Amino acid sequence: MNLQQLIRYVQIFSVTIIFVGSFIGLLAEVQKMIISYQVNLADLLLLFIYVEVMGMTRIYLMDQEIRITYPLIIAITAISRLIILQNKDLDPSVLVYESVAILIIALAIIILRLRYLKGLEPKKNQK
Repeated sequence: MNLQQLIRYVQIFSVTIIFVGSFIGLLAEVQKMIISYQVNLADLLLLFIYVEVMGMTRIYLMDQEIRITYPLIIAITAISRLIILQNKDLDPSVLVYESVAILIIALAIIILRLRYLKGLEPKKNQK
C-alpha cells in the first residue's frame, strides 16, 4: 500500500465519521422535537445544516472533491440560526455584523457561480 492509498483510506474513514455524526445529530434533534412536541425555526435550520453536511460528505465520497459553495451555504445557515437564537438584549451592532457576514458570503457564492457561466470562462489558445 502506497502513501496515496493510505491517505485516501484515512480521508474516506474521516468523512464517514462526519457523515455518521451528522446522521446521529439529525436523529437526536428530531427525537428532541418529537419529545417536546415543538418545532422552532432554529431547529429546522439545524436540521438543514445536518442535511447539508451529509450532502457534502456524499459528494466528497462520490467525486473526491468538495465544492466550496457547500461550506458557504452551511455558514449562511449557521449565521442565520445564530441571529434567530441570540438574545434581544444584545447590542444591535452585532446583528448588523452578522448580516454583513451573510451578505459577504452570499456575494462570494454568486461570484463563484458566475465563473461557470458561458462566456465568462477563460478562453484557451486565444490568438
